[in-house]
Amino acid sequence: MVEIEIIALQGCEDLLPSYAHPTDAAVDLRCSEDFSLESMERKAISCGIKIALPQDWAGLVLPRSGISLKRGVTVLNAPGLIDSGYRGEIKVALINFSKERQSFSRGERIAQFMAVRAEKIKFLPSLTLPPSDRGEEGFGSTGV
Repeated sequence: MVEIEIIALQGCEDLLPSYAHPTDAAVDLRCSEDFSLESMERKAISCGIKIALPQDWAGLVLPRSGISLKRGVTVLNAPGLIDSGYRGEIKVALINFSKERQSFSRGERIAQFMAVRAEKIKFLPSLTLPPSDRGEEGFGSTGV
């Protein structure tokens, strides 16, 4: 388990992220104010919190399947990436793909947040790559 320092912004103490079930992989993020999204509209929605991820960790902001399927609202840049050095308010870029306006009330769960290890990458220049079963087969190579 990773420990993450968190600050609830003034008036948002009741919006701390939480797991819906003990076995969930991600916590729910809640909106800090009422808002609406028109069809095809996108907005950055405030969650009322700031966090300090440990070095070599990152945060992923993911869609909630329920509002994606039932309401057509999803995280625009899924997954959203939060670097360990970011200290600003957590916001979620949402888009409404439905044909109707979608309204949300303060405190509604709008996305999920998962902390993941972010190992540094060292690229090793090479003229060839080791063989694999897949090779260079890409988009749709295993069927549609």
